[in-house]
Amino acid sequence: MKAIAATRIFDELPPMDDVLARKVTVLGSTGSIGVNTLDVIAHVRKLHGAGALPITALTAGDNVKVLIEQARAMKPKLAVIGNEQLFGELKAGLAGTGIEVGAGRQAVIDAARQDSDFVMVAIMGAAAIEPALAAIGRGVVVALANKECVVAAGAVFRDAIQKSGAQVLPVDSEHNAIFQVLGSGDASEADLVTITASGGPFREWSLERMRAATVEEAIAHPNWAMGRKISLDSATLMNKGLELIEAHFLFALPPEKLGVVVHPQSIVHCLVSYEDGTTMAHLSAPDMRTPIAHALGWPRRIPSPSRRLDLAKLGSLVFQEPAHDRFPALNLAIDSMRSGGLAPTVLNAANEIAVQAFLHRRIGFLDIPRVVAAALDQDVGSNGMAGDL
Repeated sequence: MKAIAATRIFDELPPMDDVLARKVTVLGSTGSIGVNTLDVIAHVRKLHGAGALPITALTAGDNVKVLIEQARAMKPKLAVIGNEQLFGELKAGLAGTGIEVGAGRQAVIDAARQDSDFVMVAIMGAAAIEPALAAIGRGVVVALANKECVVAAGAVFRDAIQKSGAQVLPVDSEHNAIFQVLGSGDASEADLVTITASGGPFREWSLERMRAATVEEAIAHPNWAMGRKISLDSATLMNKGLELIEAHFLFALPPEKLGVVVHPQSIVHCLVSYEDGTTMAHLSAPDMRTPIAHALGWPRRIPSPSRRLDLAKLGSLVFQEPAHDRFPALNLAIDSMRSGGLAPTVLNAANEIAVQAFLHRRIGFLDIPRVVAAALDQDVGSNGMAGDL
């Protein structure tokens, strides 16, 4: 199996002026990753001038007010809102700016095909697959901040990348850390790659207490500022299971070379162990602007406004085994990775359904892995639990 993540090794780094001249598209600009991406770009522009990292397109799903604010501040050529009913508001909000506007699912996909050198895929869920494939088809650098693209369609993405020659950079903190530690994304010499999990807000909760968990408690991540879906996946540890599957595809790592350890501080993001006993770790503050800046500047490094580490102030780092009995979602993901085939796709789809059901207060927190397990046992919809959602 070939890796999806970029493997190009540069004999000579491109000039910084070339890096700063890259045209950027941000798909999903109003979510947490998109907002942080624009924050990094704004920081670079303060240091290197308003023309640095020019933006070709910004897209959003429903948050038209924030998209209008972003477009007026960042001056892209094109702004697209996924919800067609909000087109009039977007058009009125950007009247007189010279910024082109569009609306609808196809318009988002077309935005990914616009002329740019770098595409940040920050759309949540399976809705990112088509726009991401459109960007990959152009053979440009594509930064993936979306697990579902690889989990649900890893083989499709691998084939598209091989055909187009696109370079895919992982932006998830753990996978970006693996990418940096491995250097080129080649994992052939690694004996074990361990990704870390914060443990989420319920790390020390009993099953009985989790049974009564509210939506507000479940999305209150202790370390990271993320969207509701990702925060909830972190609370169930499904997020970590999806990341294992993603690492499996991104770096062509067999399941037996992948592991998880709970690390509540979220300072160490991955550990790569080799046969000679060496273990190399990647450390950074829990701030998504760090991996975003790495992707935007790759293979060089550009300035970022992200938080810096103070290890003396931190004092110590804690690591624990995951509580598989209290967080069965992690086991479901590991089993799906080992099974292969359509299992990861079913896992991802069932999880999205269960997450939405919980967010809409139609099922309890502990029902989420039960719904996913039912879907993996048989097709979603043929089982009473899954079908009634």
